[in-house]
Amino acid sequence: MIRRILPYPLLTLSLIIFWMTINSFSPGHLVLGTAVALIASWSMASLRPAKPRVRSWSAVVKLTFIVLYDIIRSNIAVATLILFGRKRSSKSGFLTIPLDIRDPLGLAVLSIILTATPGSAWLEYNSSQGTLLIHVLDNVSETTWINLIKNRYEKMLMEIFE
Repeated sequence: MIRRILPYPLLTLSLIIFWMTINSFSPGHLVLGTAVALIASWSMASLRPAKPRVRSWSAVVKLTFIVLYDIIRSNIAVATLILFGRKRSSKSGFLTIPLDIRDPLGLAVLSIILTATPGSAWLEYNSSQGTLLIHVLDNVSETTWINLIKNRYEKMLMEIFE
């Protein structure tokens, strides 16, 4: 019951103290600061995401090693491109990739993976169409990138979260 009224007691107390330090002390400011702190605390509670349900911890470990390997490999590839120049055939570009994963946490992890891997950046996810827009530094071919993301990352994320 108390958790409903005061979901984040330390946050509420901190906000009340902060309010009182930036304003002169008066009973009206104390009431107003308490009201603001409670509303902020309730707002934070409504933004709290659902607890993730991991179905396969072995897939989490496997995905972690795959991502670490890909980050190291991509760092070397990007450094090579920067230091030694581009080949004439390589070009950067935007790609639209159809995704099957719909789990919000799985999509968040995929966005972190793609952004943490040098040479690619997550730009936009269209939830109504289930498509992802990314930018790649070295666009080998669209099918190569689609296969990489769908078979290497999305498949494992669906095994972990869905």
